Amino acid sequence: MPRPTATQLAYGSATVFLSTLAMLLLSQTQTGIGVAVIAIAGLGLGLLVAMTAPMPGVSRVVRRHVVRAKSPAAPAPLRAVPSPYDRVPRPRLTGTAGAPEARVGEHSR
Repeated sequence: MPRPTATQLAYGSATVFLSTLAMLLLSQTQTGIGVAVIAIAGLGLGLLVAMTAPMPGVSRVVRRHVVRAKSPAAPAPLRAVPSPYDRVPRPRLTGTAGAPEARVGEHSR
């Protein structure tokens, strides 16, 4: 069984103290048996709260190792993704006096 954490001990202790105090004040018992029953109930409630408090999670190192173990050995091959400009026909501009086509509107890639 794992050791309780500081958070579990704090929650459990606070629950024992506050619940026992509240039950003693609300029941207004004056007998020794009544106080004993309330004290045992407070301890049980504190134990329940301490055991249900969240345990610390798995460390990042272990989580990273598990994730890497499940990843594929080789990355997926790269594929060319067509850009929207490849689908739109570009107007051909001709220069004056038989000059080659002007490259207006193109950008470097």
